[in-house]
Amino acid sequence: MADADDAHHDRCRDALDVATGPLVVPDLVVAEVAYLIGTRLGAKAEVKFIASLAAGELIVEHVSAGDWLRIADLVATYRDLPLGTVDAAIVALGERLDVKTLITLDARHFRVVRPAHTEAFNLLP
Repeated sequence: MADADDAHHDRCRDALDVATGPLVVPDLVVAEVAYLIGTRLGAKAEVKFIASLAAGELIVEHVSAGDWLRIADLVATYRDLPLGTVDAAIVALGERLDVKTLITLDARHFRVVRPAHTEAFNLLP
């Protein structure tokens, strides 16, 4: 979304435009996204991302103590994928917050994972 020249930019923008409800992102994702934007697009783009957080365009959800056990369980269960801590945090918070739709380009991981609260995530775009 941050890179207007990216091949997936329009699809991501369209998915965000039709999204209903708050856009929630785990704090671990914020760190990963800020790093990627900063290293690939530069400080100006990173500052724009940070400003969007300050403006409340995304709601940053803290990974709680209880989430860590579920994250560890998911990383172990899907070790052959491998799922990884950040993606497992998305699943764990999705379960805790009863989120059924994810906006992600990482369909490979999220099509395989079976969340505890629903049969599967609805993936956009």
